This record gives sequence, C-alpha cells and structure tokens, in this order.
Amino acid sequence: MKTKEMVFAALFAALIGVLGMIPPIPLGFIPVPITAQTLGVMLAGSFLGKKTGSLSLILFIVLVALGLPLLSGGRGGFSALVGPSAGYILSWPVAAFCIGYATEKVWSNVKTWKIIIINLVFGVILVSLIGAPVMALITHTSIWAGLVGATAFLPGDCIKAVIAAIIALQLKAVSPIEEK
Repeated sequence: MKTKEMVFAALFAALIGVLGMIPPIPLGFIPVPITAQTLGVMLAGSFLGKKTGSLSLILFIVLVALGLPLLSGGRGGFSALVGPSAGYILSWPVAAFCIGYATEKVWSNVKTWKIIIINLVFGVILVSLIGAPVMALITHTSIWAGLVGATAFLPGDCIKAVIAAIIALQLKAVSPIEEK
C-alpha cells in the first residue's frame, strides 16, 4: 500500500469521525438515529475506491472499538458495536468497498448520475438491507418492522448520495482512483 493511500484512509476515518460530531437526530419509533456519517461512507467509496475506501472504514470501526467517541452522539467502545446500530456500522466497510468497486468500473467515463445511482444502491439500499435486519434481531422485533422503520432514513440518505457524488466528481483530479 502506498503512503498516499494510507494517508487518505486515515483522513477519511477522521472525516467520518468529524461527521459524527454533528448531533444525531433520534427517531421515536426506531432505536437508530439519523446521522451524517453515512455521507462519509459514500464519499469514501466514491472518492477513494474499493481498497482505500473500505480500509478507511475498517480503521474507523477499529478506533470506535478501542473506545474513541467517534460515533454520532459521542458514542464509542465495543458496546456501541453490539447495540441496535451495529448492523449499520458494520455494513459501512462493505458499502464503501461496493461503492468503490462500481465507481472504479465507470471512472474513465464517469458522470454524476452514475455515481448517484451507485451511492443509492450500495450506500443507501445495501446499508439498510444489512443494518435493519441486524437491528431487528438485536431489539427482538420482526425483520419486516426493522425494514419498514429504516425507510425513515431514505430521504436524507438520498440527499447524502447526491452530495457525495458531486463532491467526489469535483475532487476527481486528486482522487487516488486510477483511470483504466
């Protein structure tokens, strides 16, 4: 791994931690709050690519597990990774990898709408399909109820997908993703 990739991975882990400083929006009907951190997940995948993007999220999760209060609301420690948000948080490296993989495939002929669709499929739908069932299992509710509750995240996550795509394309010149 190149030094530049390690620096980018560390910077994005820090960026996602900074996004965690934005206060979460709690919902009364689901124990997982709305946060800005999924914006960082989508941005990591679409700007850094599959390898560095997923590495940045793995680093972030390791730092959280070690006790750093990087999750929204100042949460950290292993207990944060086994609570209702666990499935969402643990899906982030997978989402960043998938977003990065798809982005790398279209990078030579990239358009904003392509990155938006990639972010919607892997940064919104995939994260919900992993996070909601895990949340339902942890809270002893039905998986269907978890998936229905997760629809509350869709409007904000769609906005974050568009923002991440626009930022990634504006920074394309300095992205570590290589043209093929």
